[in-house]
Amino acid sequence: MTNLGFPVQPAVLITIIGETVLKDRIVKLLKSHSVSGYTISQVQGEGGHGRRLADLAGYNTNIEIKTIVSLEVSDAILWALKEEQGKHALIAFRHNVEAFY
Repeated sequence: MTNLGFPVQPAVLITIIGETVLKDRIVKLLKSHSVSGYTISQVQGEGGHGRRLADLAGYNTNIEIKTIVSLEVSDAILWALKEEQGKHALIAFRHNVEAFY
């Protein structure tokens, strides 16, 4: 899929979905790994921690954070996020992608 003249490189897309209260901690984690950028969205849904309706700002709400990083950085971020998993509603996953960033 990649040819020499094409301006993309292998990368990893990390998607993190968690309680809004985790936002500052997750952003700090990303910045500590020199992440060049990220996108944050308010989301709602239902899962193992119950239903998240996003009906009151900051209460019972979730965010989704996406960022594109190297495989090595994704490993470090996922290990750090694992430490928060038992304390808060949190899920994270990654996909191999091709990107320019």
